Amino acid sequence: MAPSKQNDRDARQARERLRAYQARQTVHEEKVKRRRRDNWIGGIAVIVIVALAIGTQLLFFAKPAATSASASPSPSASTAAGVPSKSIAEGRTWTGDLTINGIKLGVSLDGAAAPQAVSSTIALTQKKFYDGLSCHRLTNGGFYVLQCGDPKGDGTGGPGYSYGPIENAPKDDKYPAGTLAMARQSGNADSQGSQFFIVYKDTSIPSDSAGGYTVIGKITSGLDTLVSDVTAKGVQGGGTDGKPAVTTKIDSFTLQ
Repeated sequence: MAPSKQNDRDARQARERLRAYQARQTVHEEKVKRRRRDNWIGGIAVIVIVALAIGTQLLFFAKPAATSASASPSPSASTAAGVPSKSIAEGRTWTGDLTINGIKLGVSLDGAAAPQAVSSTIALTQKKFYDGLSCHRLTNGGFYVLQCGDPKGDGTGGPGYSYGPIENAPKDDKYPAGTLAMARQSGNADSQGSQFFIVYKDTSIPSDSAGGYTVIGKITSGLDTLVSDVTAKGVQGGGTDGKPAVTTKIDSFTLQ
């Protein structure tokens, strides 16, 4: 009888070890499946976030070319279509001050690289078109620009005309901190007007079907103060794209 009892005990222990092994295997397989599922979901989430970021960049400049009949350049500085002659820029560098919320920003515009856009900007500053206008849009979610120059203050206004082509756009889609560039509608090279944007931190903006964005010049001084006093305060409501949390307006814009 003793050997029989010993055999039964050994068989029972063997069955228990088998069940424990099978239980461990089941737990392991579930962990592997869950890890694979989590990795797959995480990968999809990353793809979605990247796609949204790129889409936001492409859509950011979709509004600015609508025109406003309330402000058109003087006949002496304009062509028959109302667009200032590109000869105004004289193929030279223009310097001056763009004052925003009391912050004086030194500016330099390249009339040789972007004659049409710089000529339009010169004509508008001579009319004091920009004085008192808001900077209606700030982004800080992967690309970093402060957009200004809309008489309507909502991204749809302009000087009463629009123009093209795109000039002096960077071939690598990189816009260094301090860049001054013209806003336009997505996919429309001829939709530039009075709205411009200040790049306050190195930024990449993908080209669209029309190309990149016209770079008219750069901020030569004062950018650090603009960042600390305006852009670093963020967007209203805590978002990444909208009106600046700090009410922002252009005091004056002069060139010579």
